[in-house]
Amino acid sequence: MSKSTDERGRLYFPKDVRERFGDRYRIAELPRHVALFPVDDDPLEGIRAAVGDAFEGMDVDELKADARTSVTQEIQEETYRRSRNSED
Repeated sequence: MSKSTDERGRLYFPKDVRERFGDRYRIAELPRHVALFPVDDDPLEGIRAAVGDAFEGMDVDELKADARTSVTQEIQEETYRRSRNSED
C-alpha cells in the first residue's frame, strides 16, 4: 500500500486497515525508513493477551530496558545487512 501525506502531514488509512489494526500507531524511525506499529488501547493488556503470564512478577523498567536493547540490536543488524547487500 502506498500513501501520501496531505498538506498538514497527515496519513489516512482505509477503513479495512483501521478496523484490522486500530487508530493508534507508534512510529519507529529506522536508518532508511519509518515503520508504523499498531498500539493497543491498553498496551499492557495487549501484551498480556499475547504472552499470558510469562512476565508475571518482572520489573516493568527492566522489561522496557531489555526491549529497547533488543530493538536497537535488531536495527543495527538490519542496517548492517542492508549495507552489505548494497555493496554487492
